Amino acid sequence: QVQLVESGGGLVQAGESLRLSCAASGSISSINTMGWYRQASGKQRELVATITSIGSTDYIDSVKGRFTISGNNARKTVYLQMNSLKPEDTAVYYCNVRGSYNTPWTRAPFDSWGQGTQVTVSS
Repeated sequence: QVQLVESGGGLVQAGESLRLSCAASGSISSINTMGWYRQASGKQRELVATITSIGSTDYIDSVKGRFTISGNNARKTVYLQMNSLKPEDTAVYYCNVRGSYNTPWTRAPFDSWGQGTQVTVSS
């Protein structure tokens, strides 16, 4: 199977920056998409940004121009650079990676999630 390990969360003041990292491990055959989601207290999880294997990116409107997603398929790592952070960005951030992994007989799809990392932005 595929495991994801996140790092980089923390407590910052409004206007400051953070960089989240997520590394995938396991018998990964290919990666289709990598993304970051977040879930604020009392709210549903929402998609923040995604990047495909060919480098196409997409962002939720509220982070456009402030956040940048990047990925390295060879290193099986995805990053989220967050600039000009606002208190409303406070949430637990989860990485998500989808692709296929190798089994002894074939390839199978996977859809894996990280454990989540807390980002808190004070005003």
